Amino acid sequence: MKRIIATACLCTAFLVPHPASAAPAHPDAGLHDLDLDRATIPDLQRMMDRGSLTSVRLTQTYLERIRTVDPKVRSVIALDPSALDQARDSDRRHRAGHARGPLDGIPVLFKDNIDTRGLDTTAGSRALAGDPPTADATLVARLRAAGAIVLGKTNLSEWANFRSTHSSSGWSGVGGQTNNPYVLDRNPCGSSSGSGAAIAATLAQVAIGTETDGSIVCPSAANGVVGLKPSLGLVSRTGVVPISLEQDTAGPIARSVVDVAITLSTLQARDRSDSATQAYPKNQPTDYARELRPGALCGARLGVWRNAGVDPDVDRVVNQSIDRLRKAGATVIDVDMPYQDQIAAAEFPALTTEIARDLPAYLRHRPDAPQTMAALVEFNRKDPVELSLFGQELFEQARTAPGPDDPTYRQQRTTTTDLARRSIDETIAKNHLDAIIAPTNSPAWKTDYKNGDAYILGTSTPAAAAGYPNANVTAGYAGELPLGLSFFGPRWSDARMLSLAAAFERITPPRHTPKYLPTVDNATAGR
Repeated sequence: MKRIIATACLCTAFLVPHPASAAPAHPDAGLHDLDLDRATIPDLQRMMDRGSLTSVRLTQTYLERIRTVDPKVRSVIALDPSALDQARDSDRRHRAGHARGPLDGIPVLFKDNIDTRGLDTTAGSRALAGDPPTADATLVARLRAAGAIVLGKTNLSEWANFRSTHSSSGWSGVGGQTNNPYVLDRNPCGSSSGSGAAIAATLAQVAIGTETDGSIVCPSAANGVVGLKPSLGLVSRTGVVPISLEQDTAGPIARSVVDVAITLSTLQARDRSDSATQAYPKNQPTDYARELRPGALCGARLGVWRNAGVDPDVDRVVNQSIDRLRKAGATVIDVDMPYQDQIAAAEFPALTTEIARDLPAYLRHRPDAPQTMAALVEFNRKDPVELSLFGQELFEQARTAPGPDDPTYRQQRTTTTDLARRSIDETIAKNHLDAIIAPTNSPAWKTDYKNGDAYILGTSTPAAAAGYPNANVTAGYAGELPLGLSFFGPRWSDARMLSLAAAFERITPPRHTPKYLPTVDNATAGR
């Protein structure tokens, strides 16, 4: 039964209740009754505090799911052999009353372009295999310090999907092809494909992805989970394999907004090695979960960038979402986002120069790997796997791209960033908006190595190129395939976007759990 909660401004929010946490009498007995797919970090911590769940048992459960479920999905490419030892340490802290916070004892997976001490960090490329980093990325170190369990590494689109113009998202020379857990022959989308698919398949509580343009929000949407691309500068990129320091950021992926908010609270930090992190305001929230407001939609003014007519299922889900938002007290008006053609024309060539600048700088602390774009191109030509399905056209272009001092490049970067920011800022100011909403994705396409990815809709570019926050929440389905709704807004408005997204999550029917169907026909898939 739906519960009706009246907010202070007399709007009515129709909430879909989450399952109540069990209170079993014996340690770990609760896992038999707990719906782990829907359990949140606060649910799990309450059980740990009561002694009815241990981190060891939780970690064992996720490891067992990886063993039994992931052969279908192929999202996890490495496990940390110390995971259970980490969990035992967490349990000792809990028993002693010294838990480090809400992430203590919670298993986390990391995209395999994030340096993780003692584990291969490959960016999906065999050129980086077999040479583990000696130190954690700053964000990994922060999560370890918070007591999170480093469970393992997830597959990704090789080099964060910036190697070929005809690549298949979710494929890498190291991990092969990750599948969408809803329909296995469908694509998981975006370079954080393994992170999105693993969370959808309930293989960890949280995963960390990275985005340059779309690679957190698209796999979150295609795999029916929540993902946040934070404002550029909230999360350190030190130890993350780059495409472009002008746009790259890491961010959390989970099955609920509250888990994303909790994780962001730990990820956020200033880092002397990443100058972008020095820019966020001193009054930026530090506990994003506390910023979530059940009535956040009441009185909110939202602009919807519909992208109508691209896909009928997307149009249907957007219309349903608008109806729910209005019933929750939000004002929703149609908007157009200016400058999109100019941004698209400038962004790609700018990124090509930037990977040629930023990737070799990262490789200097991986001395056994090829050190230049030319050396990577040559490695791929000689390797029996790397070019077996598609080429390396983008690497070839980057090898001869103009340098960062080139005036044409400088104009391209200025155009990309400035017009993306103006697109959002002007639209919000003109219409007096709290946020812009847009469909995140169209139904996942069939994985196709011959023709590559078949994107027909994506709305990530304005926020990605601007360095502004973008939160995806599942909004509906095209048959079995998830569709997401994005909430994006001004720079440093991450807390506001998460609060709006959480309020939307409350008024939207719960996400479907994947069925791992081998394939579906067009009539049932919506595509």
